[in-house]
Amino acid sequence: MTARQRFRSAHHTGAFWAQVENDRVVGVAPFEEDAAPDLDAVAAWPEAAHAPHRVARPSVRRGWLKRAEKNGRIIPQGLRGEDAYVELPWDEALDLAASELARVRRDHGAPAIFGGSYGWSGAGRMHHAQGLTRRFMWALGGCTGQVTNYSYGAGMTLLPHVLGSNEAVMGMGTDWRNIAEHCDLLVAFGGLNAKNWRVQSGGFGQHAFGRVAALLDGAKTRVLNVSPLRSDTEGVAAEWLPIRPGADAALILALAFVVQDRGAEDTGFLASHVEGYAPFRAYLRGETDGIAKTPEWAADLTGIPAAEIAELANAMIGARVMLTATWSIQRADHGEQPYWALIALASMLGQVGLPGGGVFFGYGSMGGIGGARYRTPLPGLPVPVREGDLRIPVARVADLLLNPGETLHYDGKAHEYPDIRLVYWAGGNPFHHHQDLNRLRRAFQRPETVIVHEPWWTATARHADIVFPATIPLERDDIGGTSRDGYILSMERAVPAHGEARDDFAIYSALADRLGAGETFHEGLDADGWLRRLFDEIGSELSWRGINPPDYETFRAEGFFKLPEPAERHDLMADFRADPLGKPLRTPSGRIEIFSKTIADFGYADCPGHPVWIAPREWAGTAGAYPLHLLSNQPKDKLHSQLDGFGPAQDSKRDGRGELLMHPDDAAARGLPDGAVVRVFNDRGACLAGLRVSDGILRGVARMPTGAWFDPDLSDPSAPERHGNPNVLTRDEGTSKLGQGCSAQSCLVEVEAWTAPAPRVQAFDPPRLVPAED
Repeated sequence: MTARQRFRSAHHTGAFWAQVENDRVVGVAPFEEDAAPDLDAVAAWPEAAHAPHRVARPSVRRGWLKRAEKNGRIIPQGLRGEDAYVELPWDEALDLAASELARVRRDHGAPAIFGGSYGWSGAGRMHHAQGLTRRFMWALGGCTGQVTNYSYGAGMTLLPHVLGSNEAVMGMGTDWRNIAEHCDLLVAFGGLNAKNWRVQSGGFGQHAFGRVAALLDGAKTRVLNVSPLRSDTEGVAAEWLPIRPGADAALILALAFVVQDRGAEDTGFLASHVEGYAPFRAYLRGETDGIAKTPEWAADLTGIPAAEIAELANAMIGARVMLTATWSIQRADHGEQPYWALIALASMLGQVGLPGGGVFFGYGSMGGIGGARYRTPLPGLPVPVREGDLRIPVARVADLLLNPGETLHYDGKAHEYPDIRLVYWAGGNPFHHHQDLNRLRRAFQRPETVIVHEPWWTATARHADIVFPATIPLERDDIGGTSRDGYILSMERAVPAHGEARDDFAIYSALADRLGAGETFHEGLDADGWLRRLFDEIGSELSWRGINPPDYETFRAEGFFKLPEPAERHDLMADFRADPLGKPLRTPSGRIEIFSKTIADFGYADCPGHPVWIAPREWAGTAGAYPLHLLSNQPKDKLHSQLDGFGPAQDSKRDGRGELLMHPDDAAARGLPDGAVVRVFNDRGACLAGLRVSDGILRGVARMPTGAWFDPDLSDPSAPERHGNPNVLTRDEGTSKLGQGCSAQSCLVEVEAWTAPAPRVQAFDPPRLVPAED
């Protein structure tokens, strides 16, 4: 036995040490610089690194090898998701993939290739699968790609029209220290959930939730959790205002009505910093549609008594107020509206840009937001923009594959979906992120070829024709970190690659060489060469700012570099507030656009020119066969579907399945005891789940976190999905023609007891591997 070794690595839940013996990961230990380490999520790495369902060798679907041409299309045999695989040598598999890429590009053009790579992938900056995929496709001559994201795609499209940029959803946000010092009332739509503070894109060195919670607990700030879930402010002293899912915009409009009805608007701020308040005020008063947006009107929609709505509005008047909403609020039908309405309310109150006040989206959605502005430079391989390439909103993937020739209306433009012949996916799991997975399965049958990079046999790998085994972060060197944290982390290879796995950069380099684009993609550098170049770029940026990092070898030897904590505190849009003429927003008017002529001119009925109430197509305000509103939030035990089936993620399940949370009254009405296996269903599909009963959820609402690996019963299409994946139930429709974001939170279901023997979960069984046929 060798001496125990430790290798520093990073995950989206923070930096850690990997403990290694005899080339195997045997444990994890905390990063010594982290004052509040959280090892629960990374505790799964020893099991995950050596799991029996790792993809060990390049594997090709048997039915794809028997493909034939028919009516101008290449038709594989069998169904993706149900077939056996043949393991092939690397050179043979790479030749097949390169040949397909060349054929499709030659016969059908670059738009016929979809370069899909959505997901947080590995924490490292160099081995970032999405960036590498985009660079590879750019080097080949382009493809159909993706824009926005599942997390906040609707808000991401809206905010540049209203605030001139995406800083209010993608930036740092107002400093928590200023909120604790100045803010009287923090109204958190969707809460400030502690579980979401455990993750940051790129990895990080310090877990900060405890410090923020202590700041708030010691401050004068009153925190109000507006959510169907009490736990959305777990860890923070907060009041709970339960609200019907999907009704946030109605509540915000009613609060705005009270402010204007009392004549309490900040007229000076509205005159100098805001465009288009008058038509919005007319809408609030019912002058345009005959319906005044009073607390009484909103009470019927939100389930909150009118007196409580009026009381909350009155508490805002004359106070320092921070209005915030999580990303999940806009992942719903017409998800643009609550964000826009919240901006309008903050503007009416005159809070935008004040210390500790204003509006922001995402405090409860990811760690690091509201912390010190380190602006840590962490570049990946550059991806030049190729003009003319079609890029669709990521939540419209199934539409793209199923509907060639149909029109996509998005953000004021109309695009025709191309006929996708080849899908190339790396670094993400669409069978986690996407909605209506039964529809997505049908969509994945349509392309002629699907190529995937994967470490494990996920549902995405099982729906591929060519599967290249990819390394995990513990099997490669990289640089980790995030712009929201002061640590630049040296990620060291801890163990040899599993089986014949290669990193994404090596796979793309080999393919690019075969296709005559090697020099364009890798520029003659290997992974170590690129890491050195990227660290030089980091050093140049920091030196320009007066910070002197070590050289590359010293950085590797020491394991990390910590930036000095910035002294200044940040208030979002403070510069604009102080000087609206000298520091205008990048909107047509240079102001906050409560009314946007640009959006109005698009002519979208589902997203007019100012914030409005539009009832979701599915929500608890409508009667029907499915009376429960299903929320599918982020899991507390992992990031998305990463490391599912191992360690804490497996321990948190019930009967090995995803957990469904219900109110005691809803469970009793259906005769369902705590711990029961239940069937959750609607017209789109059904799944099994383990029931937990709690009064911490609003009546009429159920919650099932995402992340359970998709596990359909292939022997019986009518059988429920076995593992508790809520996305067999969610709606695959855009939020509106403006944003075309994910609308997963607008979903109705029914729940009943499962009386048959509960089937075994098979999500982690590898597919059948068969010998190559002569």
